[in-house]
Amino acid sequence: MVESTGRIALVAGGSGLVGSKLLPILLSAPEYTRVHALSRRALPTDNPRLANRVVRFDAPLDSQLKGLQCNDAYCCIGTTMRNAGSEAAFRAVDLDLIVKYATFALSAGAERFVMISSVGANPTAKNLYLRVKGEAEKAVEQIRFRSLLILQPSMLLGSRRELRMLELLAQPAMRVLSPLLIGRWSRFRAIDATDVAAGMYGAACSMRKGVYRYTYTDIRKFAVDSNS
Repeated sequence: MVESTGRIALVAGGSGLVGSKLLPILLSAPEYTRVHALSRRALPTDNPRLANRVVRFDAPLDSQLKGLQCNDAYCCIGTTMRNAGSEAAFRAVDLDLIVKYATFALSAGAERFVMISSVGANPTAKNLYLRVKGEAEKAVEQIRFRSLLILQPSMLLGSRRELRMLELLAQPAMRVLSPLLIGRWSRFRAIDATDVAAGMYGAACSMRKGVYRYTYTDIRKFAVDSNS
């Protein structure tokens, strides 16, 4: 369980594949009396615990969210090179925006920050995606939350609002191949977005202090624990 009831959660990226699964989990969690969800457009969710704050992410968050307080912050921010359109635009979301959100979350009182990254994230990686993910992890680590919990899933299984043809074709194959990935290769198993969302909440419930990184096996364990 998270430390106590009467806590406030802050979420960014609540309309994405994982974020849309995470939001109802937090809204039904007994620990949270309020969930602030930051989004560019109004979310199609109606719940008395939800405060959907429509913001401009290209503008300072402090002035738009003056007085907002939270205990735990969840980050589901992310895009793709295809959607971003350029390396600079991709970095603006998957690095700059994540750091901006984390910085605000700390100023709003967040003690715990739970974020989605990627298996293989490394700031020195040759692959742009993995390099930017690694840079984001390192940058958020420097913000020094009491607890920083980084989930590093491999391919996410689930239906997105936007069609990603390569993922659509790869998902059936990965569902078959994933059980064959064992030992040190198990971290590359595909995982359902619902499990990642439940794993984020489960990781927060672990009450661990410090910086932790979790791949497939741990994420699945947290997901199971959070549902028990």
